Amino acid sequence: AFIIDVGRRTYFAQGSDTLDDTAKRTLDAQAAWLSGHRNWYIKLQGHADDPGGADHNRALSQRRADAVMAYLSSQGVDASRMWAKGYARERLVRDCTEIECKAQNRRVVSNLRQSKDETEDD
Repeated sequence: AFIIDVGRRTYFAQGSDTLDDTAKRTLDAQAAWLSGHRNWYIKLQGHADDPGGADHNRALSQRRADAVMAYLSSQGVDASRMWAKGYARERLVRDCTEIECKAQNRRVVSNLRQSKDETEDD
């Protein structure tokens, strides 16, 4: 299964949209899985819980989702099978003040879809 065997979360450093080596390993596994399962689409949901206002976090979460999409595309996943949306702080894993906790919220979640619907909210 994708979630258990591959992993669907890619994490980022505070204030960053740069993929580190750990993120790239996760995305390499996602790309390999997607290459073997071409009937699936993937929605990339970016999240941010970083210093700054709502506009800053919205833009950062979108850049994170776009970075994941660009990387997957560079690994051979057809861009027409993916779409990205930034959610800023709308969908926190946990609402907290500790830095270790906030790190869980700085992520992109790769969600499999059976069809491409860019208007869906989930």
